[in-house]
Amino acid sequence: MIAEASPGAVQVRRLDRVDYQATWSAMRTFTLGRGADEPDQIWLCEHAPVFTQGLAGKAGHLLAPGDIPVVQTDRGGQVTYHGPGQVVAYPLIDLRRAGYFVKEYVYRIEESVIRTLDHFGVTGHRVAGAPGIYVRLEDPFSHAALAGPARPDDPFQGLGKIAALGIKVSRHCTYHGVALNVAMDLEPFGRINPCGYSGLKTVDLSTIGVRVDPEEAALVMCRKLLAYLAP
Repeated sequence: MIAEASPGAVQVRRLDRVDYQATWSAMRTFTLGRGADEPDQIWLCEHAPVFTQGLAGKAGHLLAPGDIPVVQTDRGGQVTYHGPGQVVAYPLIDLRRAGYFVKEYVYRIEESVIRTLDHFGVTGHRVAGAPGIYVRLEDPFSHAALAGPARPDDPFQGLGKIAALGIKVSRHCTYHGVALNVAMDLEPFGRINPCGYSGLKTVDLSTIGVRVDPEEAALVMCRKLLAYLAP
């Protein structure tokens, strides 16, 4: 289903639970074939269990995939996991028309996730050099800024990753996107080094004490993406 607020506005597509590979193919086809006047879109969906490898993905980060399929993709980054109970958003944005570059685009997506978490009382954090959003494991509701890791060799000490980010830009247009863990089976993350980091703990809203339906979380994150990705 496509919803559009007004002519020229970003179109929002609600895809429910869809096959990862078919969705990737569809957004790539859309991006490569879109014209200069084609409205931007945001696709919201959920995937059946799947591991996805980025262009720089190393096989050694796949520890024990077992019966979960592995898909080699054309996005940036290393390996991650998608599954039920995770909200996935694919912004299909013409950056040239939006008026900002890739680095700012990534910042805006991360800010959208931080604001989504804030809506549910959770404080999200960035970690320099590690795209995505993280929360304090001991007190995810603390609003204090991160002071930096106690151990320089472990930038993730005391943190859990709650949202993963991986994008592709072609002809100034973006695809792939961001995944927010809401209420999912986290066991498959133990079969990989999430995003290429050995021992990185992965959490969702449920495990840190926030009970919210993924559908509600998707609506909140969509509103934040529409606001923060605006030109």
